Amino acid sequence: MSLAPDPIVIQEVALCDGLQIEPAWVPTEEKVRLADALSGFGFSRIELSSFVSPLAVPALRDAEEVFARVRRASGCIYVALVPNLRGAQRALAAGADELNLVMSSSDTHNRANMGMDAGTSFRAFAEIVPRALDSGVGLNGTVSTAFGCPFEGPQDEDRVLALVERYRALGVRGVTLADTTGMANPRQVEALVERVLSLVPAEDLTLHFHNTRGMGLANLLAAYEAGARRFDAALGGLGGCPFAPGASGNICTEDVVNMCHDMGLTTGLDLPGLIGLSRILPALLGHDTPGQVAKAGRACDLHPSPGTQALRRQRKA
Repeated sequence: MSLAPDPIVIQEVALCDGLQIEPAWVPTEEKVRLADALSGFGFSRIELSSFVSPLAVPALRDAEEVFARVRRASGCIYVALVPNLRGAQRALAAGADELNLVMSSSDTHNRANMGMDAGTSFRAFAEIVPRALDSGVGLNGTVSTAFGCPFEGPQDEDRVLALVERYRALGVRGVTLADTTGMANPRQVEALVERVLSLVPAEDLTLHFHNTRGMGLANLLAAYEAGARRFDAALGGLGGCPFAPGASGNICTEDVVNMCHDMGLTTGLDLPGLIGLSRILPALLGHDTPGQVAKAGRACDLHPSPGTQALRRQRKA
């Protein structure tokens, strides 16, 4: 594999997609503290919260307050995930810089996740788009289960492309292909990304991978090789869809950044800072997190040889 040296843009989604599945309540002040710390590590995009029904996703019921209290970093776009017109109205009132509209390629998953089929979702989006554009707010459209649905199985590529075209026809500039339940494989990713890039410029296309079956980083590299340059990731590897069986966490931000830096790819992000922040998550959440680099350290973080350690113990004795 020969990778071009183009930089990678990573959008941090731990505060939204990451926390939505957490059973324990994370206090608003802790969410704001995490957001402000992440803003200082060089992110140009942070998905800050989701304006969904608090009954459906109680972990994010403080979305307005998080947007109100976060310290906005210059040059960083703060994104709000919205499923419908009511959510979009709340997000616009809260001052979101961009709305991320979400629907699924699979009608079965869309009904489980959004309570409607894909066609109904798009009719709702048609009401949202003009309001967002009039407000000067950016728009991104996510196609969830683009690589496979836990209820329906593999999704037809032509259907995914038709949904991408439908987003673009509405006036939605950015598009995300989401592997909601970690069903993708690198060959599948490369094939679909190549086709979608014929419709969407690389700077407007985001890939959202989960590491459910251990292929998240491999899928990211396959997408990069195919021409994608923007990816979602979550600090600590947090996340999962509450409405998809077995949908464990997103690809881990610090693991992605570590891999990129070791391969000579530019992210513009502070890896030591991310590792330090990730290491506080287990105490905050009450459980271990999937990320690996926060546990093992970077490959360049060398240790004293066993002989040196023994000599130090002798001197202390």
